[in-house]
Amino acid sequence: MKNVLIIGAGKIGRMAAHFLAHTGDYKVHVIDSHEPSWKSAIAGLPNASGATADFANQADLDAAMKGQWGLISCAPFFYNPLIAERAKSHEVHYLDLTEDVAVTKKVMALAQGASTAFIPQCGLAPGYITIAANHLAKPMSEIHELRCRVGALPRNPTNQLKYNMTWSTNGLVNEYCNPCEALVDGKMTLLSPLENLEEFTLDGIQYEAFNTSGGLGSLGESLAGRARNVNYKTIRYPGHCKLIKFLLNDLGFIDHRQQLCDVFDRSIPATDDDVIVILCVAIGVENGRLVEKIDSRRVPAKTINGKLWTGIQITTAAGVCAVLDMLRDGEVPQKGFVRMEDVSYDAFIRNRFGREYVV
Repeated sequence: MKNVLIIGAGKIGRMAAHFLAHTGDYKVHVIDSHEPSWKSAIAGLPNASGATADFANQADLDAAMKGQWGLISCAPFFYNPLIAERAKSHEVHYLDLTEDVAVTKKVMALAQGASTAFIPQCGLAPGYITIAANHLAKPMSEIHELRCRVGALPRNPTNQLKYNMTWSTNGLVNEYCNPCEALVDGKMTLLSPLENLEEFTLDGIQYEAFNTSGGLGSLGESLAGRARNVNYKTIRYPGHCKLIKFLLNDLGFIDHRQQLCDVFDRSIPATDDDVIVILCVAIGVENGRLVEKIDSRRVPAKTINGKLWTGIQITTAAGVCAVLDMLRDGEVPQKGFVRMEDVSYDAFIRNRFGREYVV
């Protein structure tokens, strides 16, 4: 039985703890700064324990990492550099869910010379979307376009934004404000967030998509020299982007991000009735002819072991838990920096957690 530390008892941390503890293959220890949160996360779980800890306190992290085989950071992205540093010191395998580009580069630097694996960005986007996109494009001798699109949406929107809070508010605002990496005409480029608006229809439902930061992960850099254009956009219902631009640019929240987080937390209700919309499109040359290949999925909230879990909880936790499982089974590199492009799509989908994407 492997000892796994889960840092953060929010929505994704609770789901990850639930997934892993019920396998009988992992002993889970959950830490959070809010005692009721970690107690709720482990309530009723087999092989689970918890403790109160400050994610910014090295001593607390060191105490939690003793005796651990691996850890999953579900903490806010800005804590991850310290968490990764302590994981290296304790020789603990490190996995996280961050979309933040700067944080991932710090984790990449820490992974140099490490005796254990450092696997950031292994949730949904980046994470599954990276694995799926790479799988579509891999057989192509020429990759003209690789489009990655993901959205966590309410199934029944009722407000002007046509949106409900489904995950980290800080993470949401961060991806709306930061520059977006993309491969454009074969060169890595930074694009402005909220730009390049497009509309499309999937299963009879109309959506829009626009640039956001972090979702591409390292895929663009990995395909440089092979692909012409590789990009990531967030999916929303039509009209959302225009209102976010109004808030950020016209009302000036771009310079007051924490205030915008507070407004969202105060004014936009959360929902348990969500759906994750995933669309990958690869256009290129395969076997001598121009082809288009598509991977599209809609993963809704559902009940697991008698409890309702949201789509964003299921897909994000399933992504990181599948990679953790594959690490345990020797199906991904065991040390140093591991990219999502190094993860086999077929092995991921066969995995007991990866199967949550088969809908």
